Amino acid sequence: MGTAVNKPGRSELPRHIAIIMDGNGRWAKKRGLIRSAGHAAGAETFRRITYYLSDLGVEYFTVYAFSTENWKRSEKEVGAIMALLKKFLLEAIDTMEKKGIRLKVLGDTSRLSPELRALIDRTDEISRRIKSGLTANLCINYGGRDELIHAIKAWEADPERGELTEESFEKYLYTAGMPDPDLIIRPSGEYRLSNFLLWQCAYSEFYFTDTLWPDFDETEMDKALEAYAKRERRFGNAK
Repeated sequence: MGTAVNKPGRSELPRHIAIIMDGNGRWAKKRGLIRSAGHAAGAETFRRITYYLSDLGVEYFTVYAFSTENWKRSEKEVGAIMALLKKFLLEAIDTMEKKGIRLKVLGDTSRLSPELRALIDRTDEISRRIKSGLTANLCINYGGRDELIHAIKAWEADPERGELTEESFEKYLYTAGMPDPDLIIRPSGEYRLSNFLLWQCAYSEFYFTDTLWPDFDETEMDKALEAYAKRERRFGNAK
């Protein structure tokens, strides 16, 4: 019998949750499946957890789906991931307004196919029409260091940039206008950030679990939220 998990109240919820979706390949290998089957299972987990967090009242949900380093994987695996992205974007275009969920792709989209970029433009257009609810951020061709270089170049090119401060710099990040993540979750038993949200994680709480991402369900999320609710966040101040 599993340990009972207390669901946190709305006042205890993080505004912004971020997850490094890790373990898809190992999940597939354990079952004698090809790696793309693991990515498909991971995509379904993302969809289910997005709806769950939306129902709970979380405002922002950011997932690390495809890093700038993931292009080094086999052409077959990269192709399978891009096919899943296309499928997901098409489904999102049909359901976003009904579900009241905004979708934003964070990262350098210039390397994506014209077809994928056009679908992302469609989701951006729909998102602008949705005035409230969860914002789901999908990090594609994203790297924390790459984001910082991109932001520096954007700041330098802005004729109205003004004085460089932490607050002014943040508007050039992919996450401009969003709060930093309160909670970052890494499944699959790994204990590193892997170049994810390096600027934004300065005061994030971290939660690690051995559960592989495709097995990460609502109960696992409740465990993470329960652990978060017990943390005392001081942001550098004395108790």
